[in-house]
Amino acid sequence: MTIDLRLNGVKHSLIEMETAKPLREILRGTDIAPKSILTYKINHAEYVNAEYIPQADTLADCISLQHPEGARIYQDSLIFILAKAVYNILGSQHTLVVEHSIGDGVFCEVFNTQPWTEQDSLKVKEEMRKIVDSDLPIDKIRVRTPEALDILSSLGRKDLIKNIKYAYRDEVSIYRCGKFYDMYLRPLADRTGMVDTFDVVHQTPGFILRFPSGPEGRIAQPFRLPQKLFQQHQEHDKWLDILRVHDIIDINKLTDNYDISEFILVEEALHEKKIAEIAADITKSSQIKLILVAGPSSSGKTTFAKRLSIQLQACKAKPIVIGLDDYFIDRDKTVRKDDGEFDFESIYALDLDYLNLQLTQLLNGEEVELPRYDFTRGMRQGSNKLLRLKEDNVIVMEGIHGLNDTLTASIPASRKAKIYVSALNQLNIDNHNRVATTDCRLLRRIIRDQKYRGYTAPETIQRWPNVREGEEKNIFPYQENADYMFNSSLTYELGVLRKHAWKLLNAVPKSSSAYTEARRLLALLATINDIPDTLVPYNSIIREFTSGSIFQY
Repeated sequence: MTIDLRLNGVKHSLIEMETAKPLREILRGTDIAPKSILTYKINHAEYVNAEYIPQADTLADCISLQHPEGARIYQDSLIFILAKAVYNILGSQHTLVVEHSIGDGVFCEVFNTQPWTEQDSLKVKEEMRKIVDSDLPIDKIRVRTPEALDILSSLGRKDLIKNIKYAYRDEVSIYRCGKFYDMYLRPLADRTGMVDTFDVVHQTPGFILRFPSGPEGRIAQPFRLPQKLFQQHQEHDKWLDILRVHDIIDINKLTDNYDISEFILVEEALHEKKIAEIAADITKSSQIKLILVAGPSSSGKTTFAKRLSIQLQACKAKPIVIGLDDYFIDRDKTVRKDDGEFDFESIYALDLDYLNLQLTQLLNGEEVELPRYDFTRGMRQGSNKLLRLKEDNVIVMEGIHGLNDTLTASIPASRKAKIYVSALNQLNIDNHNRVATTDCRLLRRIIRDQKYRGYTAPETIQRWPNVREGEEKNIFPYQENADYMFNSSLTYELGVLRKHAWKLLNAVPKSSSAYTEARRLLALLATINDIPDTLVPYNSIIREFTSGSIFQY
């Protein structure tokens, strides 16, 4: 029997065995530390623990914190421990809600209690440390639904009870640690001691549970709150309070009651209102002539820029869109990554001197010939397109580096406006299972890549970690430089994306390394009802990824 042993997807060793052994014993003959492994993925398809005994030729991938899947398991396990800690301190009368990601953690609030204090945050941190140091087992069990409802009722989990009753099944899976129970879509660590690196930082009106990151799995100190982004999240949360929608079940009930069309119109109106406010504020200053739009992949930057251009015209400005891609340097001079591949996402893949020269000339009233980049030859050439700004013209440029001041270093701050666009989803499955912003963006990208770029779902999923790595390097560090922030998330969008992504994800074969991720996304989509495309306005950001947009891309 052959064991193809891998560590975080990278081939480690090929082991020949005459007798079957548990994975824990197999690892003893390697330099892989079992304590660092959160779970084991067998043949791309199944998560198991260290006691699993392979009975045939097996590909065993050891998943640690450094793997994207391992990081999610680590984070969910810490949220489970957090929930147990809050329960130990406050009992079943409280309501802990994990609301949204912020920085390297998640923002949480506790309701049905006194206003949350810094001392409360410290108590939770100390209780979490006790639970981790006790190295308690976390067991996944299957229970009959009536028994599950009784257990959850004793814990005060009205959110989970509501979900289970809505989609009734004979049995459900529950995680247990002592007398505490909770439910999660993803697997958790086997023991509390396996996730021992965390921090709890007080942030009124709640606190932030911080997660380790980076190759060494550490938590950076001190914590720096992205203040503008946090305010954007809080603003969106207030709107959800007004709309009375926080969980997927709330969206499902809107579809059941045929109220979803009005909800969609209200959400889209809020988007348009925000875009109009940004355009009106920018055009108040006659000095601003350059508008830079940036954000992570699949945030809807292109549609936002087009809708912003329309609102600018409504404010009597005449926008001119200039593509950053035409300012790439010649390919033979492009910087390379450590693995030798071209780094097209680096800011230095652009000819910054030439870009700044042309922007300066345009803002000084001079005429320039815009460049055109020949991607086939990898060379920049002339376009025969001449441009001179008129008094009412403004330049709109969309690209990942728009918030990095290095991009337009020669342009005074008073002459430019920087806008950060991101899909800051705040929809939850239940109080402890949030719909990650990255999941919404990944689903958008899977659909768009298949429709317009010819990539399969496995190819997009496999590329996603590299995309995220580029965002961490080139976009997120500069988001607080933005003059304006726009949340491109739409609370109803999962219901629209569902039908488009479902077949693509179901087609991912078990032999693919993307299989478990595809199944996880399918489990997420299974929680929401389908919403017809016909209810989505033709100028909606969602149309950029599905089809039928009024805009040309």
